Amino acid sequence: MTAPIIAGFHPDPSICRAGGAYYIANSSFEYAPGVPIHRSTDLVNWTLVGNALRCPGQLDLRAAPPSTGVYAPTLRYHAEKFWLVTTNVLETHRGQLIVTAGDPAGPWSDPVHVDGAIGIDPDLTWDEDGVCHLTWASNLPGIAGMPIDPTSGAALGRPRLLWQGTGLAYPEAPHLYRRDGWWYLMLAEGGTERGHTVTIARSRSLTGPYEAAPANPILTHRSTTHPVQNTGHADLVELADGSWAMVYLGVRPGGRTPMFHVNGRETFLAGVTWVDGWPVVDEERFSPVPPDHSFVDEFASPELDDRWVSPNVFPATFTRTEGGRLVLTAPADGEPKPVLSARARDREWTAEARLDTTAGCGRFLVRIDESHWYGLTADTETITATVVIGPARTTVTEVPSPTRGQATLRISAREPTPVPPMPVHEPDVIELAVVGDDGSATVIGSFDGRYLSTEVAGGFTGRTFGVEPVTGEVAVHQISYRSLG
Repeated sequence: MTAPIIAGFHPDPSICRAGGAYYIANSSFEYAPGVPIHRSTDLVNWTLVGNALRCPGQLDLRAAPPSTGVYAPTLRYHAEKFWLVTTNVLETHRGQLIVTAGDPAGPWSDPVHVDGAIGIDPDLTWDEDGVCHLTWASNLPGIAGMPIDPTSGAALGRPRLLWQGTGLAYPEAPHLYRRDGWWYLMLAEGGTERGHTVTIARSRSLTGPYEAAPANPILTHRSTTHPVQNTGHADLVELADGSWAMVYLGVRPGGRTPMFHVNGRETFLAGVTWVDGWPVVDEERFSPVPPDHSFVDEFASPELDDRWVSPNVFPATFTRTEGGRLVLTAPADGEPKPVLSARARDREWTAEARLDTTAGCGRFLVRIDESHWYGLTADTETITATVVIGPARTTVTEVPSPTRGQATLRISAREPTPVPPMPVHEPDVIELAVVGDDGSATVIGSFDGRYLSTEVAGGFTGRTFGVEPVTGEVAVHQISYRSLG
């Protein structure tokens, strides 16, 4: 499979089934609201239904550096209720965080924390007696587990080491499953980069000892030329007809070696067949067709669409609807810099923002984090193209605003044009343009996209685009996004 089922920055997928519907939760790191949740009835076509962690009482990210915050969630359906457990790495001392809901679209409960469960990548499962067990990648090191009361977070026993994996680096992402009298413990190993793998072991007892599968790793693309790399961090689900499937993360790198992935880790799908008591992955069982991710948002509703997030702060803290437009307020000195952001979903795309800057200064940008972005900054007089790569910040060009206090700004990501016989070095090219009243665009900068990639910026997220209020207030009349490929 080369097409993700949930494209763009949607890593660490966890899946569950409730009746005839399937739900996937993904990591969100420093972005609020946290933990996007998608719904499907066929495993191939997915719709965003909400974000689980929607208020400061559930999630505090104000001090979160890039690629911290909310790590891998697990989503489960048990006793006619949805359970979500995850880690806010800013609060690891509080243990793992659990919220519940009757509907994945929300509302979700206030969190409870499991004190003493220090680590990341938590999982929930229930044994034959109805006892809930929390499993996580601990600091022991290895995979730890203990029985808990998930409604209060109270531990019902002491943590014990279950398995340390097959010997590869970073055993993490544990998920426990019960099937045919066996407990199966599935992990990610090898790190979430090119060495990423999925491994599995089984035991007659939930507490072990666990026997590794003879065919481990059961999924990996390491040391291959497959167009999807970094495959791992998987979760299994039993379908209504008794068959099984797997969701996992992967990336689609481009350009010349070491190659660069720009939209983050995405969610992929595979079939699973059980052979001699072990899962065998069939990557070709499903054939998803990439959807059209295009949208136009004129912010007519006082409630923002669930696609909109911001690093460190909730969008509601710096936005308001006024006069048929969305007004963004710049932060006070020392406060986190908000950016009304949406995830880039495609390899080729173009986005436009129509801004009113008569009461301030606004920026339309594409970013990996606060130290890696390309953007257009507009005030009443000028529009400036800026490139930020780590500690280097360069003003590329400055042009007069074609309409005083009004600006339509465009950002496009395009496949690079090869010039034989030389290889293409960059994964894509980012164009920054100003759009005139007649719809014509003047490109004022084209830049190598590799510097807005995970391989350059580091971390665990992907590209987002959006509007940052720089000073005063900036009004947004419309933001549009169009898939180009």
